[in-house]
Amino acid sequence: MAGRITYHEQTDRNNILKLREILADLPPFAKEYFRAAEATTSTRTRISYAYDIRVFFQFLKDNNPLYKNRELKDFRIEELDLVTAHDIIEYMEYLKLYSSPQEGSLRQDVITNGERGLKRKMSSLRSFYAFYYRHEMISTNPTVLIDMPKIHEKAIVRLDAGEVAALLDYIENCGQTLTGQAAVYYKKTKERDLALITLLLGTGIRVSECVGLDVEDIDFREMRIKVVRKGGNESYVYFGPEVEAALRRYLEIRKTIVGAPGHEHALFYSVQRKRMNVRSVENLVEKYASSVTTTKKITPHKLRSTYGTALYRETGDIYLVADVLGHKNVDTTRRHYAAMDDDRRRSAASAVHLRKD
Repeated sequence: MAGRITYHEQTDRNNILKLREILADLPPFAKEYFRAAEATTSTRTRISYAYDIRVFFQFLKDNNPLYKNRELKDFRIEELDLVTAHDIIEYMEYLKLYSSPQEGSLRQDVITNGERGLKRKMSSLRSFYAFYYRHEMISTNPTVLIDMPKIHEKAIVRLDAGEVAALLDYIENCGQTLTGQAAVYYKKTKERDLALITLLLGTGIRVSECVGLDVEDIDFREMRIKVVRKGGNESYVYFGPEVEAALRRYLEIRKTIVGAPGHEHALFYSVQRKRMNVRSVENLVEKYASSVTTTKKITPHKLRSTYGTALYRETGDIYLVADVLGHKNVDTTRRHYAAMDDDRRRSAASAVHLRKD
C-alpha cells in the first residue's frame, strides 16, 4: 500500500500534463490566471477553462482581420482591452456553431453549443476577464455588460420503482435467452454489472466516483465506501443490504481475476482486467436500461437522479439529499427536486375540507 498512486492521483497527473499542453497554445499571460485558479479548482475544471479560453482566442483570430495571421500565443494582454461588448455578443453567436481542429489531425470538428455549453463558456470568459480586471492588468471588462444565457430547466428523467426492479431482474436473468459468445460474455460480467448498477442505484454516487473506486475503499464493517467527490474532497457514502450482497457476490468473482499492471487495486475490472472507464459504464447502463424502457434515455446520471428522488420521497429532507449526493449548494438539489415539492403542495389542496358532508 505504501507509495501506491491512486486512480485520482494518476488522473490529476495526466490532467496537469494535458493542461500544460493546452496552455502552450495560449498567450503566456494566461498562465497567471490558471496559476491563481489552482487553489480553488480541480485539474479537470482548469482543463475545461483552458479549452474555453482557447476557443475565445480562436474566435478573435478567425473573425478579426488584425489577428488573421497571428498565432494564439502571440496575443498580448493589452489586446483584451480592445474587445468590446459587441464583440462578446458576436462571440456568443459564434459559439452556437463553429469548427475546431481535431487533435493530432488536419480535419475539423463541427462544434455546437446549447444553453448549458454556451453558459459554461461565457462563465469561463467572465472569470478570465475578471481576474485581469481585478488585478488592474486591464482597464475594461466587456463581459459584465452582456447578460448570461438563460438555462431552461428540463424535467428530471429517472426510473420509477417498477423500472428499477425490472432493470435488476433483467441483469440477473437475461442470460437465459443468450447463446454463443454473448452467453459467455454475460456469464463473465454478470456479477460485475449487477454490483455496479446496484451500487449506482443504491448510493447515488457519480459515475466518475464509481470508476475511481479501489477495492480497499469498501468498508463492510461500517457499510460504506470512500469516494473522492467532485473537487477532490474525500467522503464516505453508506450503503444498505442489497448493495452489500451484490458487492460481496462480485468480490468473490474478482478474487479470481489478476488485474493488469497498474490496475491491481481497481474495484471494477473490464474484460481486459483494467479499471473500467466512464464511457464503458455509460455504455453498460444504456445497454441494460434500453431493454427495460424505450421512452427514457437512461444514463448513470439518471440512476443518480433515481436514487435522489427515492431518498427525498422517503425522508422529505432536502439537506440530507444534498449531503448524500455531494452537492455543495443545497439550491442545486432544490432546483432538481422542486417538482416533487409541487406534488406535495398540490396534495394539500384536497387534504383540508371546509364543510363536512
